[in-house]
Amino acid sequence: MPLPTLLPGTTASAVTGAYARLAEVFPGLRAEVLAEGEATPCGAGWVGADELAAGGAALDAFLAWDHAQMLRDHGQQPRSDVVAGFGLHRYAWPACLLMTVPWFLYRRVPRVSVGDVAFQREMGHLAVRVREFACLPDDPAAGLTGARVVPDEAALRSEVLASVADHIGPVLDGFGPRMRRGRRALWAMATDEVVEGLWYIAHLLGEERRAMAELEALLPGTTKPYVGSAGFRELTGPDGELLPTRDRASCCLFYTLRPEDTCVTCPRTCDADRVRKLTATH
Repeated sequence: MPLPTLLPGTTASAVTGAYARLAEVFPGLRAEVLAEGEATPCGAGWVGADELAAGGAALDAFLAWDHAQMLRDHGQQPRSDVVAGFGLHRYAWPACLLMTVPWFLYRRVPRVSVGDVAFQREMGHLAVRVREFACLPDDPAAGLTGARVVPDEAALRSEVLASVADHIGPVLDGFGPRMRRGRRALWAMATDEVVEGLWYIAHLLGEERRAMAELEALLPGTTKPYVGSAGFRELTGPDGELLPTRDRASCCLFYTLRPEDTCVTCPRTCDADRVRKLTATH
């Protein structure tokens, strides 16, 4: 993919093109880069990632939305740990895209601290301040303020994993006590968010197969604190067609609300049910 036009002297220009492309293919999510000196949004439904990481009243309010939605949609009282798991997913899935989409599209990896992201979930908006990013030596953005040049693709993959871990790690600490899961289980969930978020967006971009290959290289199964590999495999449909799937490293516990309707990538879903669900989707 051609690299986007750069605006001299602005760090934000290194990733705004990727976020614009994300909004084009997935209008339900919009990520906006804050200009230098621009205040991070607050109030009116906005919550800071650092507030979620703190695990206090802001997180309680965030999870109250999930609790109300689950009660309304499923007609039963959800377990508190299930509510917390859904709340984590609804933040972590878009937040991971802040790092993985620029990497996938333009080979640029922003470092985004929890203090530099705010989320408005009902509008699907993220506001992000990008202070630095990693890129390859031949990238036109290599001369911009905040650029850190790394030697090759392997080093850039390491930057992706480090950037996601730096951002998501504190968020996991905030959600963890409410989820009643150990650290390994929390990082298994984070691994799934990295993989399934980019996999879905790449499908919308028409680049699903490339994303699968990139994610397999990114997460070969040996990189801590992440748990497991990208987990992709193929099933054969009734007409001999190949159906890509993956095995999640974690379970979202949706079965506690609707036992008969597990996710297509859930470890609880057998291959026959996966084929049925995937062929129905296609």
